Amino acid sequence: MGWIIAGVIVLLLILNVGIYNRLVRLRNRIDAGWAQIDVQLKRRYDLIPNLIETVKGYAAHERQTLEAVIQARQQAVQATGVENQAQAENILTGALRQLFAVSEAYPDLKANQSFLALQEELTGTEGRIAFSRQFYNEQVLAYDNARQVFPTSMIAGMFNFGPKPYFETETASREPVAVDFGSAGSGTPAATPPPGGTPPAQGTEGPTGGSPA
Repeated sequence: MGWIIAGVIVLLLILNVGIYNRLVRLRNRIDAGWAQIDVQLKRRYDLIPNLIETVKGYAAHERQTLEAVIQARQQAVQATGVENQAQAENILTGALRQLFAVSEAYPDLKANQSFLALQEELTGTEGRIAFSRQFYNEQVLAYDNARQVFPTSMIAGMFNFGPKPYFETETASREPVAVDFGSAGSGTPAATPPPGGTPPAQGTEGPTGGSPA
């Protein structure tokens, strides 16, 4: 009888260790997913000052729009926590969209190669952010599902495996920051930004996998 009890105890111990290790792995995947988002966000922040300087050369009197982008970038850089970061990114995306909308009134700016290159880089970065966000949110979902089911929920409670926030953005900010400038010198407004929600093809920066935010 003693051997049976000892065997049961060992079996339970092994089971609990396995559950604990699984929760750790899931939590680590969330951290890895967030690290990928952080890399792309920092790249976005690095591109914006050059964009501002380029626009100033052609539309310096659009002061309010330029200052809105500068302020939104600063708030995003200083944001802490997933929820605060998501809110700051929504504001920054809105400010960038306004800046690109204003640029439509300046044909010389629309034809500037530096401006076009920065716009293209920002569009690519937005796509990678969306792709990384989907991966991150998928890991949060897997982690939440694991820690809420029995008997994993018992181990999660014992070792403080708390909930993790999703990185959510507003619908409008899920579209890449992109404007089709058309031919230089055209007086016709450019096409609207391309639909968002489709992550870039696998093989760009960022981890594999993903689920919608």
